[in-house]
Amino acid sequence: MKKPSFYISCPFDTYSGYGARSRDIVKAIIELDKYDVKLLSQRWGNTPFAFCTDHKDWEFLNELKVQGVPQGQKPDIWMQITIPSEFAPVGKFNIGCTAGIESTGCDHTWVEGLNRMDMNWVSSRHSKKVFTEVGFEQRDRQGRTTGHVLKNTKPIEVVFEGANLDVYKHLPSDEVKLDLSAIKETFCYLFVGHWMQGDMGHDRKNVGLMIDYFFKAFKNKKQKPALILKASTGRNSYMSREAMLNKIGKIKKQYINDDLPNVYVLNGALTDEQMNELYNHKKVKAMVSFTKGEGFGRPLQEFCLSKKPLIVSGWSGHMDFVEPGLSIVLGGQLEQVHASAANQWIKKEYQWFQVNPKQAKDSFVNVFKNYKKYVDGGRKQGYYIKTNFSYDKMKELVGDILDKNVPEFANELKLNIPSMDTPSLTTPNLKTVK
Repeated sequence: MKKPSFYISCPFDTYSGYGARSRDIVKAIIELDKYDVKLLSQRWGNTPFAFCTDHKDWEFLNELKVQGVPQGQKPDIWMQITIPSEFAPVGKFNIGCTAGIESTGCDHTWVEGLNRMDMNWVSSRHSKKVFTEVGFEQRDRQGRTTGHVLKNTKPIEVVFEGANLDVYKHLPSDEVKLDLSAIKETFCYLFVGHWMQGDMGHDRKNVGLMIDYFFKAFKNKKQKPALILKASTGRNSYMSREAMLNKIGKIKKQYINDDLPNVYVLNGALTDEQMNELYNHKKVKAMVSFTKGEGFGRPLQEFCLSKKPLIVSGWSGHMDFVEPGLSIVLGGQLEQVHASAANQWIKKEYQWFQVNPKQAKDSFVNVFKNYKKYVDGGRKQGYYIKTNFSYDKMKELVGDILDKNVPEFANELKLNIPSMDTPSLTTPNLKTVK
């Protein structure tokens, strides 16, 4: 029987979070072995390209690449993995897949995009909640209210990001080859993520405030841990590193006469295997994130598989896999997005999370002083993710959702019409009647 055609438009060949998400979803659909999969390669902003060429394990995706849908044809299934405003139905059944929402709102064009598809997939319950609850009062061309509210009307499924357990796992210290000899401290906190736009305390990952609280926690102490930032301002470049060092320098200026703990910037691309070695390095004792909002929080999930403690804000997408009884979950409150952090998609009228200052600062001190107290929780948190949020579990979920929602497509049958003898149409001899 002919397999239904499944065309997927996504940035699978890019070095980006959306690229990683795309590769996992595509691989899962291929491995279901129920569909004839074709890929349309898309760029993702200014992120580097050619991921699949650089990684031999993923080269097989390039073999499925096509330039587009053949003219005049409709794929049985059409999927786009991108932001919802770009969703456009092309197939007989259309699926939109997006990474998620970091705040309490989204642009009205995202809801319009969701409504153009037959169903949509998001990474977390938080994103589903926002998409389900958000509404926009519609107005006419004169700006008058029409009495209608734009809301999502299409089914939304939560498809979590499944961890690759072949890569992300606990490693004995003697198997870790990553060189961190330049770091003199033996107890280090680790942050992984982008340090993007926003004034002090207002950037989405809250990196500036995290550093400030770290300084407050350990200034003038005899024994000090270190903080490692595996971060960039968007690109792994020399200029990115210098920009982050300048930001750290500005924070330090508030502590002119204080003896401060060290902050190290680890800039540059690491392979997945090297990232796992970083997570498992004996100097790295815990991960910390005071994030204001996550669509999912992939690095947090991957780090937890090293079975070490996690300190994290208690709101948004990562709370699907973070267990408060196992990780150090920080309280706080919602606050409006600051103008300095706002952009086209994250707007000032939305809200996101701000950690409680005392809890944030105390978490550093408590984990440093009582590390053994938190080790068992880290181990159990890792086991919880391994058991419930693996790639294989995600693939199983993808298969179930497709089976339940995608309609049956009738196979096109070629009708073999038997040849028929055509009677002779020769004109008989007619006699003229006089």
